[in-house]
Amino acid sequence: GKAPRSIVERMVGPENLRSEAIDDSLPELVGPAIDQAELEPATAPRIEAVRDAEEGGVDVDIRITLWPVLDAVPDFSGRKVTIDSPSVTDEEVDEQIDRLRDQYAELEDVERPADAGDFVMINISASADGEEIPEATAEDLLYEVASQSFIPGLDDLLGGASVGDIRQGPGTLPPGFGQDEPREADLKVLIKGVRAKKLPEVTDDWVSDVSEFDTVDELVDRVKTNLTIMKLDGADNAFRGKLLEEISEELSLEVPEALVDAELESSFHNLAHTLEQQGIDFPNYLRITGQDEQQFVEELKTRSERTLRTRILLDSVVAIEGLELADGDLDEAISAMAADVNQEADALKESLVESGRVEVLTGDILRRKALDRIVASAEAVDDEGQHIDLRPPEVADDIEEVDSSADESETEED
Repeated sequence: GKAPRSIVERMVGPENLRSEAIDDSLPELVGPAIDQAELEPATAPRIEAVRDAEEGGVDVDIRITLWPVLDAVPDFSGRKVTIDSPSVTDEEVDEQIDRLRDQYAELEDVERPADAGDFVMINISASADGEEIPEATAEDLLYEVASQSFIPGLDDLLGGASVGDIRQGPGTLPPGFGQDEPREADLKVLIKGVRAKKLPEVTDDWVSDVSEFDTVDELVDRVKTNLTIMKLDGADNAFRGKLLEEISEELSLEVPEALVDAELESSFHNLAHTLEQQGIDFPNYLRITGQDEQQFVEELKTRSERTLRTRILLDSVVAIEGLELADGDLDEAISAMAADVNQEADALKESLVESGRVEVLTGDILRRKALDRIVASAEAVDDEGQHIDLRPPEVADDIEEVDSSADESETEED
């Protein structure tokens, strides 16, 4: 401020004063210098060295990490990528229908020991250190054997139990049974009844009662179609992921360490935010996933580098292939985003423009176009090398009908 320089230098030291002056001035100088050089840093610029200049002032070395640019990418046309076949089996269809039957099952008393999936009528009590725990006492409780849905340890007592049996053994009371922390207890259970599920018979009448379909065949067709669409979606994702991974691994590219570190930090921040929302701290996350900190960091770093190699590949395809946004691409993407967050599209677009995130969205759209270009040039095959059609059934049927009519037309002309 108004203090004489000599006094300030004596108070804080000339080197500290000089360093602070440089730190204050650099941000205003580095930005314009980067713009003048037409550079687009991938990470925050980093000061490497500061030297006194002969003509006065200082020379500053600043390291700027740029996105790697490829002059060429591996040939991706005609590639064959092996994935698991997405075909739907009769057993899978039956499993889905059985799940529907299970929702409408009735319970009937049986005169046999309880098995997994059966329901038992029980009286239960618990004690710790010889004192009964009232909160863990219940009568005429209907419980599904092996469901693991109540007190840990209870299912161990119920397997093979018959009416009239009294089973005792250890259990763990979750928080809320009279205490804030899990507590070991002795469980005592009286089995008063054993009931088994009686699944309804699959008939046209039952189908019409419980669904929008009139016949069993209609239900089976819809279940098979839904399973096919779900499996095709999973197979398509697997195909795209494996194809990108194969091509990315062929790149003659060393990803800058600064880029990897920045991506790793961003990934960890996103994970920490997600865990915080779920009420899980990082040490517990490591314990749940069975990892130590070093192993976690190494795996996250590997994933970060893989993510960056994929992005560099797609950005290079965009540049080499000259891909551009078509009319309406941006508005369509914004509308989809707005629908996801229940917001007006115009308001979201204004927000994206003000925050400068339109450029980020544009890059995402172009990378999706690049991925589509790569995928369209490759082929998914099964273990035997047979082509896998990843189009949804409705689209495939429409195309087949068009192809069929085209063939008939050509035959008539001939």
